[in-house]
Amino acid sequence: MDFQRSSGVLLHVTSLPSLGGIGDLGPAAHEFVAFLAAAKQHVWQVLPLCPTGYGNSPYAGTSAFAGNPFLISLEFLSDWGWIAPERIASQGERSGAVNFEEIEWRKVKLLYEAAGNFLDHGPHDPKLAWQWVHYEKFCRAEAAWLPDYALFAELRRQFSTGAWTVWPEPLRHREPQALADAAATHARLVAEEQVLQFAFATQWNDLHDAAAEKGIRILGDVAIFVNMDSADVWVQPELFELDERLQPIRIAGVPPDYFSSTGQRWGNPLYRWDVLAEQGFDWWIERIRRTCELYDIVRLDHFRGFESYWAIPAAEQTAVKGEWVKAPGLELFRALEAALGPLPLVAEDLGMITPEVDALRMELDLPDMKVLQFGFSNKGAHIHLPHRYTPATVAYTGTHDNNTTLGWWKTLPKTERAAVEDYVGPVGKQPVWPLIRAVEASVAQMAVIPAQDLLELGSEARMNTPAVADGNWNWRAPEACWTPELAAKLAALVEVTDRENDPLGGAEGEVS
Repeated sequence: MDFQRSSGVLLHVTSLPSLGGIGDLGPAAHEFVAFLAAAKQHVWQVLPLCPTGYGNSPYAGTSAFAGNPFLISLEFLSDWGWIAPERIASQGERSGAVNFEEIEWRKVKLLYEAAGNFLDHGPHDPKLAWQWVHYEKFCRAEAAWLPDYALFAELRRQFSTGAWTVWPEPLRHREPQALADAAATHARLVAEEQVLQFAFATQWNDLHDAAAEKGIRILGDVAIFVNMDSADVWVQPELFELDERLQPIRIAGVPPDYFSSTGQRWGNPLYRWDVLAEQGFDWWIERIRRTCELYDIVRLDHFRGFESYWAIPAAEQTAVKGEWVKAPGLELFRALEAALGPLPLVAEDLGMITPEVDALRMELDLPDMKVLQFGFSNKGAHIHLPHRYTPATVAYTGTHDNNTTLGWWKTLPKTERAAVEDYVGPVGKQPVWPLIRAVEASVAQMAVIPAQDLLELGSEARMNTPAVADGNWNWRAPEACWTPELAAKLAALVEVTDRENDPLGGAEGEVS
């Protein structure tokens, strides 16, 4: 897959300075697209857009197919006529840390109120007639996952358990009569869930179209595993390593590494790859089909898990005791290509990468990832320095799992600080932009800079600390931070490094 030589910014939607206590798909998102265009960027990278569960991690969603209702813009719902402007007038400031508890008891109530209004008036109100037609079309098009997800989401609210595995046994085992009774009892609320998915899809598609009009592609993210507490596992438990009580037998994670001396015990149930293969990988085909509808480019998180994955006995409290188990690798990707055609994929190949993983990536002709922060500790780490990059690379100063570059710099030992300055020259107390310039000037096809680095923010703006359960995913950008001056500074850099935004594309500057 060819990717035009380009530059982009990593900023999750939740980090936008929006009303409602969390970044959303409303005006702030469109303002950010305008900033990217002014800065001559080609790419906006976001994290998974799925509904989140316990811990609010987008990598532990409650559905691999649904969108996160938290990201729906109340302002746009008001513009559509779904909710009165005065109902959303007290939604708070457009900045400050994301407060998930406040969202639950404030914004969510208004979202369901708006969805109910649409159900009541959509079929009859001439102003809503066009949306009602599109809503019915959406429900038909997404029938393979939408009804199950909507029922799951409503039952999850009804039981307030945080896990479907402790629901009453008939629902846990999806007995037909129990499902039918639940769907009838909660029909109105299930319908509201479907309406919210339609609202999310409409607002996302509008934003995606606005970005495309300015020559900006969306780089999205697919977490390789799904959450145990998800509609996916509840609906098709036979695809996962579960026992007769529907409890995980083995779970996903990674062994001890750079981030944690005890590894990372993610807790996701592992796939029964033999069952998936017998079914022609249909579930994965539909998942990637849905993903490619949302994004222009897809980053495969934990790519090494498609070759071999770390299997941890579910009873273990850490990830130390586990074993590497072979995954289907090339067989899966050939099935995806046969069903969907060439796919615009990027391999997240950070961590413990083996020759077999490299061989799989190269056979699939996928760009890899390099992270500049990793490059200064020893000679083995120099693969993350720009002089070692190849064109088939997506290069970062840091990712959502890293400290910000300024926060990282402040914690570096003197030897590594010296190595940084040997590489980019003296930085004084301003190390961030010299490192941004190093990434942008590299031969990598794509250079992606976290928004926190563009703003030269410290550790207080870190998005996620792997293996730490609390305090993650809540950073929001300050109000009015996407200034013309910052756009001009970034635009000048991408121009001189031949990464400028050319909405018409063209062969010049493209690499493969």
